[in-house]
Amino acid sequence: MELYLDSANLKEIEEAFQLGFLTGLTTTPTFMRRDGITDIDKAILKLAEIVPVLQVEALGQKAEEITKEVDRLLALGLDKKKTVFKIPISLEGAKACKQLVDKGILVNLHLVYTIQQAYIGLAAGATYVCPLVGRLQDQGHDALGLVEQCVEAVEKYGYDSKIMFSSVRHAEHVRNALDIGVHTITVPWKVLQQLTQNHFTDLGTQQFFQDTKLMTVKVKDVLRREASIINMNKTITDALVVMTKSKLGAATIVDDNNSIKGVFTDGDLRRLLESEGDHIMDKKLSELDLHYPVTVEADALLYDASTIFKEKKFDNIVVVDNNQPVGILDIQDLI
Repeated sequence: MELYLDSANLKEIEEAFQLGFLTGLTTTPTFMRRDGITDIDKAILKLAEIVPVLQVEALGQKAEEITKEVDRLLALGLDKKKTVFKIPISLEGAKACKQLVDKGILVNLHLVYTIQQAYIGLAAGATYVCPLVGRLQDQGHDALGLVEQCVEAVEKYGYDSKIMFSSVRHAEHVRNALDIGVHTITVPWKVLQQLTQNHFTDLGTQQFFQDTKLMTVKVKDVLRREASIINMNKTITDALVVMTKSKLGAATIVDDNNSIKGVFTDGDLRRLLESEGDHIMDKKLSELDLHYPVTVEADALLYDASTIFKEKKFDNIVVVDNNQPVGILDIQDLI
């Protein structure tokens, strides 16, 4: 199934066609007006430089007016092998379509709302016959049934035309088009962006990235180094300042030789406040009953650190290099 972008917005067109697999672009005078385009010819030539195939409107009340407009657009420099001229379905439009197709020009007979209209487009040899699903559904009609009839007519009678599913409003329409078996679909950028989105895919991808990180990244690459170490002669208040600056729930306590003497955590603070009251804030860290922290080597993989977190059920691990503390690893650093 060919995939077209339905737009006139230059920014989203440039972004979408960087994907590299879109068949082409469909656009309308209405789209151009909405995007503030006043020089239609200039816009068409600009778009033709960007996209592989461009579908543009060729308007006229009579077949002669339509073919004349196509000749004018081609004279601007459009490549007839890469340009499809969109013509609203009518007897005059079908007449123009037959004349253009006979000259090797690609035509899309669109604004199709009935199987009878589609049949005329098929009989006229249109390259594309284009029913508008969203608009027809807005009117309470069975648009999907119409598209299915169009596809069946092509297959039953052997027409060369492609049925284009247009006026796409949401991702479900794309699934409908695939179920019916249309040959082409044209999709707005906002819908195209939704086609690969799925919550379970996001969760699985996130898990793969996290697992890869655990097996390839070292502790030293993610540890918190800033202000996470404090001398044991400092007070609990000083420790809270250090923990606040580092945005960690712990601080490594060292002596004057930078040897680890213990670790102070926000849990320790809560227990001290409950047991001794708020006067303990000026107490020196050396006066506390310190416990030696769980440590991990700076060169260890995050996988090793994650194992320690699971086994010890701590939120913070002191990181050491040659038995000297160099920072703290928080469990959130693994994510």
